[in-house]
Amino acid sequence: MAGIAFTKGHGTGNDFVVLEDADGALELPAERVAAICDRHFGVGADGVLRVVRSAALDEPAARAAAEYAEWFMDYRNADGSLAEMCGNGIRVFARYLLDRGLAGSDEDGVLRIGTRAGVRDVVESEDGYAADLGVWRLGPDATVRARHLDVPRPGLGIDVGNPHVVVALAEPEELAALDLSAAPLLDPAPAAGANVEFVVPEEPLVVDGVGRIRMRVHERGSGETLSCGTGVVAAALAVRYFAGEGAPDEWRVEVPGGRLGVHVEAREDGEHAWLSGPAELTFSGVLPS
Repeated sequence: MAGIAFTKGHGTGNDFVVLEDADGALELPAERVAAICDRHFGVGADGVLRVVRSAALDEPAARAAAEYAEWFMDYRNADGSLAEMCGNGIRVFARYLLDRGLAGSDEDGVLRIGTRAGVRDVVESEDGYAADLGVWRLGPDATVRARHLDVPRPGLGIDVGNPHVVVALAEPEELAALDLSAAPLLDPAPAAGANVEFVVPEEPLVVDGVGRIRMRVHERGSGETLSCGTGVVAAALAVRYFAGEGAPDEWRVEVPGGRLGVHVEAREDGEHAWLSGPAELTFSGVLPS
């Protein structure tokens, strides 16, 4: 029976439906993406990764990427909305390209992938794959309200190619008690929305030069997820910023779906944030066309 082939993958439980569409022929309106991601009536996922050649897409980010990266990660949230970047998704995307023989790393071991946040480098690492998410920046701050959070809390804005607001909590019990089935309320509310991370430092915060935190996240367009790669990076950067001078450049972040690593690298153009962790391809199937 004719249909659309797909592969399911995840990075620490943040799961995706991967659709190979090299020539950009597949129509993906928001309602179709939402139907695919529906966990009761569809495949079920936090988002869709369309594997498409950069030159095949008629949008500015893809045209800009085409000179440097053959493949473009066309990422859609579970509600069908477009997203600039996905840290777990880009590792799954890289694994798909490499496993299927669609692309290979260059002589330096680097695979370049186009995204709406720019071209990003991915390399194989001890725990799976590591992705350079580019130069991070402070973003707009906001006051955050969430269910079972006793009072509104200040949130630090972090931009790692997509927008985040990070809230520091004092106790693991506060983190566990949060109800993130509803989106946290931000004041002021960003026009394009934001991912919201809630973090708790481990005790002690730093062991052998590595910072350690726990995190939960509500992703814009997807709800609470078991993991969010860019959110992990934003959370580590926020705690590093709070800690001040002398804070480490290496971080380990525990999320409900597992553990991810963050490395901050100083370069001439600013501090680059690297995300490392596993990427798994779990099964394949066919969707109705």
